Amino acid sequence: MNDNFLNIQIECCLYKQTPSIDKFKFWIKSIFLHFKKVSEINLRLVEKKEIKNLNKKFLKKNYPTNILAFPCIMPNNDQISFLGDLVVCSEIVEKEAKNQNKSVESHWAHIIIHGTLHLLGYDHSNNSNKIEEMEILEIKFLNLFGYHNPYF
Repeated sequence: MNDNFLNIQIECCLYKQTPSIDKFKFWIKSIFLHFKKVSEINLRLVEKKEIKNLNKKFLKKNYPTNILAFPCIMPNNDQISFLGDLVVCSEIVEKEAKNQNKSVESHWAHIIIHGTLHLLGYDHSNNSNKIEEMEILEIKFLNLFGYHNPYF
């Protein structure tokens, strides 16, 4: 897999503890390798106002959130497929980490794993089996990356 699978757009001020581009690439590339995917995604870091507007427009929720995943539905072919967009609010991720007494880096990893799994088709809406399946994968990847289970 080449390194041209991730397009990163930074549309906000970077916080001191925002992971490096190499760290984002490592997390996402590892997930793709696990699922044997050759895909591309866009990762966009934004301010609270923008993520709130996107959340309201697309999910009808009038509040900011940590991450939004916008899967791209395209026909299957042998070429690299575009999975979709991840939009993340750095300020919210870092504030959540502090409020939940987690390391900022481990929370960033969790959020990126969570969003990438959504782009790969995993969902957790109103189905306890799906929620558990997604959480098990999140924990597996977090452990692989050297981070603790965020659900304890």
